[in-house]
Amino acid sequence: MTEFIPTGTRFHALPSPFPFKRGGALLQGRVAYETWGTLNTARSNALLIVTGLSPDAHAAANDANPAPGWWDAMVGPGKPIDTDRWFVVCVNSLGSCKGSTGPASADPSSGAPYRLAFPELSIEDGARAAVEVVRALGIEQLACVVGNSMGGMTALALLLLHPGIARSHINISGSAQALPFSIAIRSLQREAIRLDPQWNGGQYDEASYPESGMRMARKLGVITYRSALEWDGRFGRVRLDSDQVDDDPFGLEFQVESYLEGHARRFVRFFDPNCYLYLSRSMDWFDLAEYAGGDVMAGLAKIRIEKALAIGANTDILFPVQQQQQIADGLRAGGAQAQFIGLDSPQGHDAFLVDFERFGPAVRGFLDTL
Repeated sequence: MTEFIPTGTRFHALPSPFPFKRGGALLQGRVAYETWGTLNTARSNALLIVTGLSPDAHAAANDANPAPGWWDAMVGPGKPIDTDRWFVVCVNSLGSCKGSTGPASADPSSGAPYRLAFPELSIEDGARAAVEVVRALGIEQLACVVGNSMGGMTALALLLLHPGIARSHINISGSAQALPFSIAIRSLQREAIRLDPQWNGGQYDEASYPESGMRMARKLGVITYRSALEWDGRFGRVRLDSDQVDDDPFGLEFQVESYLEGHARRFVRFFDPNCYLYLSRSMDWFDLAEYAGGDVMAGLAKIRIEKALAIGANTDILFPVQQQQQIADGLRAGGAQAQFIGLDSPQGHDAFLVDFERFGPAVRGFLDTL
């Protein structure tokens, strides 16, 4: 059980106990976060980033850690999220293994990792934890909340549960509820982990680790993060060189197989399996419709903000663009000046992490209007 915390990350102690939506509570919980830029005297230029499942709080290089972050092309001086103008806060999701309290963290009552004793985690719990960081920094109202993927869900929960917390919102490849296809994929990912004998009911360690299950879960994820168009253009049917072919008669033969294997192996030891299970399931449970009598559009219309932008990639199969269109329509029904942009990126759900030529101008253009 290992936590992977970037250098320079800061921590905010949550109220203790910190109750969870579905029952249970954390004692001595914390949220990891990083900041960029300067908060102005009016405290009116703060922008919060809430992330997808796997990223840490290190979205970009900063004074505490000059290493490039996972969104380095988007956050920084003169970049689309311009830290010469904005005071940017990025939080690591509650339940993660990147500094915020999660199943890999030590339970103060025993000193051992929580593992499956961690309370049932919801998106709403992560939203409330992020607000605790914002308040601790002395920010009464955010200029904007930016949420990517799972973070798009977290941002919507945050805005609904904390009216007036922000003036505007950018939802990037997010959704107001989990779709059946996405639930099915995540269910298979969790099953792959749980069926690995080394998972052992969550009681694994570094020497006995469910590597095969995590590899399969990650491969399934990567397949859905990208699009068939990109797979065709990037790999085609190109085979591996003879010295790269696996000796197994059913082993790796095509370059696309080798890519998935390499990607999976780089991931498995840098994300805790139990944390993966908890965060994955929290997305399946999320549904704004439960706050409006089963009507997701009515749930979105309950959110009160001034302006919003919902953007996504037209090739995204995991969080398809009709979900971002729904977000814009629902927020508009609630009185927001809301815009939807579907971008013709070939890179699917992961486009916001790599296709900066398309996503950068859209984000910059919206922020320039604030």
